[in-house]
Amino acid sequence: MKHKFDIPDTKKIRLIINTDAKNEADDQFAIVHALLTPRFIIKGIIAAHFGTHRTTESMQESYDECVKLLELMELTDEVPLYKGAETKIPDEQTPAPSEGADLIIREAMSDSDKPLYVIFLGPLTDLASAYLKEPAIENKLTAIWIGGGAWPDGENEFNLGNDIDAANVVMRSNIPLWQVPRNVYSTIRVSIAELAVKVKPCGKIGDYLYQQLYDFNFKLKDNMRFPKGEMWSLGDSPAVSLLLDPHDYHYEMKPAPRITPDMRYVHYQKERLIRVYNYVDPRFTLEDMFAKLKLHYGD
Repeated sequence: MKHKFDIPDTKKIRLIINTDAKNEADDQFAIVHALLTPRFIIKGIIAAHFGTHRTTESMQESYDECVKLLELMELTDEVPLYKGAETKIPDEQTPAPSEGADLIIREAMSDSDKPLYVIFLGPLTDLASAYLKEPAIENKLTAIWIGGGAWPDGENEFNLGNDIDAANVVMRSNIPLWQVPRNVYSTIRVSIAELAVKVKPCGKIGDYLYQQLYDFNFKLKDNMRFPKGEMWSLGDSPAVSLLLDPHDYHYEMKPAPRITPDMRYVHYQKERLIRVYNYVDPRFTLEDMFAKLKLHYGD
């Protein structure tokens, strides 16, 4: 798409977006934010599954949601869309083949001089599958994952729970991994009033972003509607803002754990390190998204 401003070509990066877009209502904000960001050369969006808790067609539902977003932004012919795995991997040795895994392999193994980043807004299924199919990708991309429980113990967490085996595959690989755990991503808080003022007026896509979040909450059980009454957490958005500024003083390099079936962290080695964030700037994250929506779709 034609952005409202440009940046030097030397600062641009390749980006693949892996998203369980129809799971809740926050992936949509992160996807739109990424598509409006001139630093990113978008190589594709991969629709991810989100388990079988509510549907047996979760990947297809994510795919259909991405189709809708691209239509509203008039980007259908500009941004490639791929299907990820329909379910989690069978075990830690067996990939779940998909178009999405093939895209990750293809881009990682290309001879582009632009670094490749892949953001994961749901489970790590497609990354684990790509790695199991082609281990040589492990030093050719960086993965940013919104998922996993708070350190050091771990906890129940939705994205992790949808494919624990995939997370263990990635943890034991040498793929550079930036983890944004639950206690950090949940701090990207917005109020309904804020979204009504700063997002809803921004064209068809702004109206849809606001309305689908509002509608999603009112379809939930009474005790779950906007958990505290007037707020929601745009928990997937750090995957975008960390690629604009990596928050150099807000992460630690930690030995990758093994994750148990109940999503606890077992600390057993000290050689394989991952980047674990302890803070993401909500103001920077949200205001950049609000500004880009207004620049492109505001009055």
